[in-house]
Amino acid sequence: MSAKLPEAATLLASTPQHFTTTCTDVISRAQAQIAELVAVPKGADARVLSLYDEITTSVSNMAQRSGLAREVHPDAAFRQACESCEQALDAFSVELAQNRAVYQALSTVDAKALDAVTGFWLFKTLREFRRAGVDRDDATRARVKALNEELVKLGQAFGRNIRDDVRTIHVTPADLAGLPKDWLDGHPAGADGTLAVTTNTPDYLPVMTYAHSPTVREALWRAYRQRAAPANQPVLEALLAKRHELATLLGYGSWAAYATETKMVKTAEAARDFIERGRASTKARATVDLSQLLERKRRDVAAATALEPWDFGYYEDRVKAESYGLDSQALRAYFECSNVKKGVMETTARLFSLRFEPVEGAVVWHPDVETFDLYQGDTRLGRLHLDMHPRDGKYKHAAEFGLTTGRANQELPEAALVCNFPRPGGLMQHSEVETFFHEFGHLLHELLAGRQRWGGVSGIRTEWDFVEVPSMLLQEWPFDERVLAGFATHFETKAPIPAELVAQLKAARDFGVGLATRRQFFLSDVSLTLHERPGNEPNRTVQALQERFLPMRPEWVEGTHFVLGFGHLDGYSAAYYTYLWSTVIAKDLLTRFSQDMLNPKVAWDYRTKVLEPGGSKEASLLVQDFLGRPYSFEAFETWLNGPNLR
Repeated sequence: MSAKLPEAATLLASTPQHFTTTCTDVISRAQAQIAELVAVPKGADARVLSLYDEITTSVSNMAQRSGLAREVHPDAAFRQACESCEQALDAFSVELAQNRAVYQALSTVDAKALDAVTGFWLFKTLREFRRAGVDRDDATRARVKALNEELVKLGQAFGRNIRDDVRTIHVTPADLAGLPKDWLDGHPAGADGTLAVTTNTPDYLPVMTYAHSPTVREALWRAYRQRAAPANQPVLEALLAKRHELATLLGYGSWAAYATETKMVKTAEAARDFIERGRASTKARATVDLSQLLERKRRDVAAATALEPWDFGYYEDRVKAESYGLDSQALRAYFECSNVKKGVMETTARLFSLRFEPVEGAVVWHPDVETFDLYQGDTRLGRLHLDMHPRDGKYKHAAEFGLTTGRANQELPEAALVCNFPRPGGLMQHSEVETFFHEFGHLLHELLAGRQRWGGVSGIRTEWDFVEVPSMLLQEWPFDERVLAGFATHFETKAPIPAELVAQLKAARDFGVGLATRRQFFLSDVSLTLHERPGNEPNRTVQALQERFLPMRPEWVEGTHFVLGFGHLDGYSAAYYTYLWSTVIAKDLLTRFSQDMLNPKVAWDYRTKVLEPGGSKEASLLVQDFLGRPYSFEAFETWLNGPNLR
């Protein structure tokens, strides 16, 4: 039996009414299947597992589609329909997770007779039932259900307030001295002689990197850190309080303890130890970075004793240009947006023996969206959609979203990449090229892992603190000279990127890594601390932690509200440490590619041993299968304390 071609995106091109009806139908069908499941005679284990997988996969697919559309659909009414759908799906899912008859039917499955993958899936499934309070009294279960419904609404509001709040500053062209000509050409002044600069990424990054005027940089920095303020203040406080109540109701000491239980890290204490180790290991490198930046600023401001928060991107670019020879404006001339997209796809196709075929006339949610089918030889493996450019009402960062969970011989996986890059013809910062590769790593993981028998372990179903590993690893490729030679050509002359420019990029790439990594450990501590000790005012928590991590590089200053725009506090909650945990593992995996980034044998090992298994076994075992040993911190520390530490 061949797997069904995914066409979930057509649902996102329908009407709000049709979307709502579809959502209702999915829930109704799942409820009928629950009734069928609990009536299955004892001993018919295969039928019980098959029905449960069908129920959870269909509901998960609907939730994925709703989650994507809520972030990208151009119609506000459609986005509202998605929010309502997600609330209904979550209520159904909590009710299912508390259904004692379903739990009993699954508990009586003969685990000893199952293959390893099915047994692992069943183990995780039964654990989630207990984490939802299935074995608690009726009053507790009712409160758990109510809290989950409230948390869905609060999470939606938190993200919506960030997504919909685009701030703007107005400046004259003269205020933007230092910006690249192509950027200025795309931002003509209006009748009053000023032009608008928004907090969207294609504006924010170039201005913070290139604008000579500290006044302009400060104004934009402050505007960026005012997003979702004050609207998200009560939302975040309620989100933290409700999470804590839910966790303690289920017998955990905090939401941090609850959230880490199912991760590789296992406990909040282990996450805390990891963050503290990172704080200590980054101190020397961050100090060196800071001294170089301050030294450079003093060439402009002789009496300077500190760097302001809006100085870092600008002076980091100056140091890279002047001390390491990297002209980032010259570099971006080789990263026209369409060429980068082509390069990402061609590189990964070559690396993993894949092929991307455009799907002409695909029915999608916006004219910007491009659709491709993924093949290996003549075998179609899945479908992907690229929604790459900013617009009103759209998600403001970059992320991969699932649409359909692939299952062997049933349905192919389908996923979307959502970014905010310049439009075709526009030039990208190299950091944006890194981001493209990073998110494409998620996309490949979703599609290549989408061939397990059970939806519960198919696709990106690994422990949550492992999900960033494939993306952290793939973002190493746009620093390789052979990779860049394959797609980086000058947007005007079409000349290939010079080898010396790539050498300068590589020489400069790790400057600032101490401060940048220390900032990530700071954000990880913010995420964990807010969920360990509820009741703390979020801005004050950020201020206190900043003194421990970033006295030299503040994220918060009086009058700003960084934490209210910290969108990862919704999806990642206490587990933002995931990015660094994954970086540690990715740096270790990279050691196998150290001799040849395009080595087909190593890439095939990585594809088959790490990506394709999805969540069919513990992530630590996937890594061990690939490395031939457990992962270690050593490669990460070697990178962190590399040649720029002096």
